[in-house]
Amino acid sequence: MAMKTTYVVQAFELKRKRLVPGTKEVVGTESGALKKAQAVAGRLPGAAALKIVADDETGELESVAILEAFGEVPEDFAENLQGG
Repeated sequence: MAMKTTYVVQAFELKRKRLVPGTKEVVGTESGALKKAQAVAGRLPGAAALKIVADDETGELESVAILEAFGEVPEDFAENLQGG
């Protein structure tokens, strides 16, 4: 079982006065994800840099962590990531 770490930037947009997930972008490094999320939050209401660890063969999720959130993100974003 080979674990693979992926860094993702999740943008958030306002639709009908609600924060909703926008585009997701895979970034090569943790520092790159943090910089990208901060830049995206300068143009949109908010963004979060995520670290996702999954089994490379099966795609089964091991963990998802929010490295940092910039600007506005939905209050339940962290809870929804963990499936709870």
